Amino acid sequence: MRDMIWLIPLLPMLSSISLMIFSGRLPKTLVAFMGAGSVALSALLTLLFAVNFLNNPEPVQLTLWTWIEVGSFNPGVAFYLDGLTLVMMSIITGVGFLIHLFSTEFMQDDDSYARYFAYLNMFVAAMLILVMADNLLLLYLGWEGVGVCSYLLVGFWYQSSDNGKAARKAFIVTRIGDTAMALGLFLLFSELGTLNIQAMGEVARTTWQVGDTMPLIACLLLLAGAAGKSAQLPLQTWLPDAMAGPTPVSALIHAATMVTAGVYLIARTHDLFLLAPTAMMTVAILGLATSLMAAFTALTQFDIKRILAYSTISQIGYMFLALGVGAWGAGIFHLMTHAFFKALLFLGSGAIIHCLHHEHDIFKMGGLRTILPVVFWSFIIGSAALAALPLSSGFFSKDQILLSAYLMPGVGPWLWFGGLVGALLTAIYSFRLVFVVFFGSVKTKPDNSPGLRMAIPLTVLCALAVVGGYFTIPVAEVFPPLGDHHPAFWVEAVSIAVPIVGVAIAYAVFLGGQLKVDGLKNATSGLRQFWFSHWGMDWLYDRVFVRPYYGLANLLSSEPLDRLYELVVSASQKLNQYLSDTQTGRMRSYVGSMIFGLIFVLALSLGVL
Repeated sequence: MRDMIWLIPLLPMLSSISLMIFSGRLPKTLVAFMGAGSVALSALLTLLFAVNFLNNPEPVQLTLWTWIEVGSFNPGVAFYLDGLTLVMMSIITGVGFLIHLFSTEFMQDDDSYARYFAYLNMFVAAMLILVMADNLLLLYLGWEGVGVCSYLLVGFWYQSSDNGKAARKAFIVTRIGDTAMALGLFLLFSELGTLNIQAMGEVARTTWQVGDTMPLIACLLLLAGAAGKSAQLPLQTWLPDAMAGPTPVSALIHAATMVTAGVYLIARTHDLFLLAPTAMMTVAILGLATSLMAAFTALTQFDIKRILAYSTISQIGYMFLALGVGAWGAGIFHLMTHAFFKALLFLGSGAIIHCLHHEHDIFKMGGLRTILPVVFWSFIIGSAALAALPLSSGFFSKDQILLSAYLMPGVGPWLWFGGLVGALLTAIYSFRLVFVVFFGSVKTKPDNSPGLRMAIPLTVLCALAVVGGYFTIPVAEVFPPLGDHHPAFWVEAVSIAVPIVGVAIAYAVFLGGQLKVDGLKNATSGLRQFWFSHWGMDWLYDRVFVRPYYGLANLLSSEPLDRLYELVVSASQKLNQYLSDTQTGRMRSYVGSMIFGLIFVLALSLGVL
């Protein structure tokens, strides 16, 4: 079984290529079978490997062939599987299959059904290559593959110019981080002589000391790449606009693939980050700042998908906080539980949009509790896990992060307090969404209800969102131990109580009516508009980067060098026109020109001319 792990990314890759080639000639039933079935087979192979690995928890290294060989640089197409890889593969294939199954019904009326599954399968294959790679160059190949697929899927409905803009924005913003990451890879190879992840960690520990400048620079460059893919400050602006794609794509990007890539990168290269405490503190502060900023923004949104998008940015911020304080296992644990409940919420929102004439505004919904019961319970369970209510899956992982942050020497209590504020806001906006959409009067009546292929993934994800917190992930051998210290009882009690208080506030404001906030809304209208605009970051980037770029492009469009090219074009056009004029259609003209040409050639050969 261990020698066959290469089949796991190959199956969705082959399916994607086949769908691209034969898309116009395949019935939708076969397209759905190939699209979802290939990922199901990958999930089954991952499950078989997981059983084998848990019985014999030794890392697996498999080299298929040498990719490049230049001097001492000889990276291979090779895979390295340990507990961390297994967790990521399980999320990608397991949750990915449920999203594929949901998509078979959600997208069945779309004319580009085969193209959709071709992109979706390529997305899964690229993400699998990313997490399975044993060297950073192969990881970077998967990294860029994920970026290309995100562009294709975000702009899937390319007939709308807004969708095209959103796709380009996602591609360009993440390329900024990718460029920094590439520079980091160049630096690591020039300093350590290898990009093999396991060997690199060993060489780094013998070459550098804790606190050296070189590992700090390398880690900050890797962090920039991670921030771009995982939508963290200051490169997070692409993710809300990525909601332009089909809703199952949003679920795949937010839960199982793209935005988790940055978290995985930092966790996988933790040996380097342990040599750069300043970089780790930067990761923690960046994650907390992003989490709070996105949580405040989510409070003001009314588009159901954008609320969930800002929620993702905020929850990834918690994962960065965990990585920054050295709670590696807690960060990956939250990545897993987040995959369950965020896929559940996005697919639930997709079911609502599908049944409500593609309506996105939560204030045009309402009263769906009894009309769409499966979706209602999906949102109740998913929102409870998102808010980290006790005994939900999100509770166990987020609680570990907050308690680990509190134990960090020096700034730990401040990080913990910031995390608590984020937890309070998360509970408020999560249940604001539930109360507004599912309670009150019906404002938009559904024209259908989710079918079996939608209901099954929602039901399975409901179960995972409930019991996922009881799973034990096999990463103890991957990361260094955090320690057995525990904070005081009151710290844990406050961490548990804060989300409950948040739900109570949401109920009092948005359902029960006990708490009137009209005066507060009027007094803070400007601040709420600032939060709604994503803290003005799109406005700032537009004026600092986008408009100057367009201005420079317009200036260069009339540069003098273009006149030379235009002269060549004009001469070619004139010559073409002259040659066209000679085609008169008259035999005597053609005979005359042939005689003239013959005389000219004879004259040249006889030396007359």
